[in-house]
Amino acid sequence: MQAVTEGDRRKEVRILLSQIQAHPERDWTAARRRIATLNKLITGASAPRPH
Repeated sequence: MQAVTEGDRRKEVRILLSQIQAHPERDWTAARRRIATLNKLITGASAPRPH
């Protein structure tokens, strides 16, 4: 099993946002939740950790 990197998460966010932009008429509630979760993970991953 491969580790998920921050780059993978950023790529998924870009893909989801482009899908939402291409089809705004759809219900994107689940995708928006996923984007919020990914953003939290990205922010948490890039924040310096105290020693």
